[in-house]
Amino acid sequence: MKKIISSVVVGMAVLCGSAAVQARDTKLILPIRDALNYEGKKGSARELLDPGIALVFARGGGSVVRADVKAIKRTNGFGKSDADACHWAFLSAVRQLQEAAREAGATKVVNLISYYKDHEYRGTSEYECHAGAFIVGVTLRGDLAR
Repeated sequence: MKKIISSVVVGMAVLCGSAAVQARDTKLILPIRDALNYEGKKGSARELLDPGIALVFARGGGSVVRADVKAIKRTNGFGKSDADACHWAFLSAVRQLQEAAREAGATKVVNLISYYKDHEYRGTSEYECHAGAFIVGVTLRGDLAR
């Protein structure tokens, strides 16, 4: 009986360990336009974002007030498609950058790029998102400018 219990315990430990090793981290490249037009259960891009703070992706322009401002946003992906969860995390990160711009007296966020785990993705029409088993994350970096 002890051998059976020991075998079961060892088997469970191996299964649990292998599940942790195989944790999902799916890289997604999604259209910025889809995120900026997103309408979901939690709300819409129109409700969340400030039209008074312009967004310029992967390009500069204006006088930089504060450089290299990062916004790291995660959301629960459980029960949502990866794209929906990614769009929500993206919008939350953009909103955080817009709030920082407003506080700094800036009127736009320029040079806006994806910056997941310090790896740059410079898309003018797409952003990078990473989806795990339960958590979805987006990191953006940009300059606050006038």
